[in-house]
Amino acid sequence: MRKGWSLLPVTRRRFIGGAAAGLALAPAAARRAPAQDKVVRIGFLAPLTGPVAAWGKPGLDGCRIWAERVNAAGGIRLADGSHQVEFVPYDDEYDPATARVGATKLVMEEGVSFVMMLGGDPWPGAQPVADRTGMLFSTLLPSDLGPDTPTLIAPAEVHPVYNVTAVDWLAENRPELKTAVMCAQDDALGLPSVATYLAAFEAAGIEMLEEPILFDPATTDFAPIVTRMLARGPQIVCLDTCYTDYVHPICEQLFQQGFRGQVLSCTADFYDQIIARTSKEWVEGMLFQFPDFDDPALNADFINFEDPNGFFATYNERHPGEWGAVSWEYASIMDLWKAAAEKAGSAEPAAVLAAMKEGGKGPHIFGEAEWWGADLFGIDNALVGNWPVVAIEDGKARIKEFRSIPAWYDRHGEILKKWMTEYGQMWNQR
Repeated sequence: MRKGWSLLPVTRRRFIGGAAAGLALAPAAARRAPAQDKVVRIGFLAPLTGPVAAWGKPGLDGCRIWAERVNAAGGIRLADGSHQVEFVPYDDEYDPATARVGATKLVMEEGVSFVMMLGGDPWPGAQPVADRTGMLFSTLLPSDLGPDTPTLIAPAEVHPVYNVTAVDWLAENRPELKTAVMCAQDDALGLPSVATYLAAFEAAGIEMLEEPILFDPATTDFAPIVTRMLARGPQIVCLDTCYTDYVHPICEQLFQQGFRGQVLSCTADFYDQIIARTSKEWVEGMLFQFPDFDDPALNADFINFEDPNGFFATYNERHPGEWGAVSWEYASIMDLWKAAAEKAGSAEPAAVLAAMKEGGKGPHIFGEAEWWGADLFGIDNALVGNWPVVAIEDGKARIKEFRSIPAWYDRHGEILKKWMTEYGQMWNQR
């Protein structure tokens, strides 16, 4: 997360006693604002402060731009007329206990119709609220999914499965690269991603020179970790799904310790800062998974996001230097939610979910995708299709290609399940 960000103040009120207990049993429809108010409220339950805020706060900023666009165009058109959309944020601090309080407040007090989350560690805190109320939640981490999460969907990001696309592309375009090492924080984001990268490297015939280095999320000194990774002379260094606060110092250490090979990372948020800490030449060819939205490739007919270039320009005008992996993802989820709500004529969670999943396919941001995941996650609640492979070229992120996740899984799914099992990440192990 960028130091010095001004983060939104968030009110926290814990529920105590009889009134709250009665409210907990009230149906969702009774708790919403009257229809004549013509407002649909959307909960934004994600880390807005702390080390994971870079995957929460920029998403809220993007959602507010999305809401301005939608409201200016007449709002969300339901059976009882047009509704303006309003986002209600709550900082879950990437903590399950705080997430449970936040989910309760958003659903029971704020009358939201949908709750978006980053997911990961906080989801177990919010799940009892979803179970009790039937509220529709979204996550950016389909590893949260399971047969017992029928109202949780992963409609935008399919972390960590999309990470296979960059490795697949690398094996095809840089076949001379045959050895790799990897590090990751030991948590709910790092572990399933480690399993995915191991599967992708195995499928590509790339040798891991040693087991992935799993470090404590409290780590601040990355020099010893980098020294250990470089001791084997790897051609590829993989940073897994490390948080921004880890990626930047690790890259700086790789540069200072003389590594000049291929760097592969799930994200490279604020890569201009990585360039400042290394050099433009050093980051050339670095691969990751998240594009800038001024990329010409996003103007293709199959892209399901209105005016991505204009969205990117507005975002950077208001939040210069803060564009990152999630700046667009929550907004893209809202595109899907809006289309489903208008199709159903209702913002009620069950109606929206049914409209979303009708026909087993949906308009994912990167093209039509299928509701998928039973084999890996225990439920078909992830919208999976193509995902971009992004490289830094001449100091700028550029999409190299869109690759199909289902096509890779059809060829190598058993390898992925093997490694997910090895790391305890299959749905029936979690």
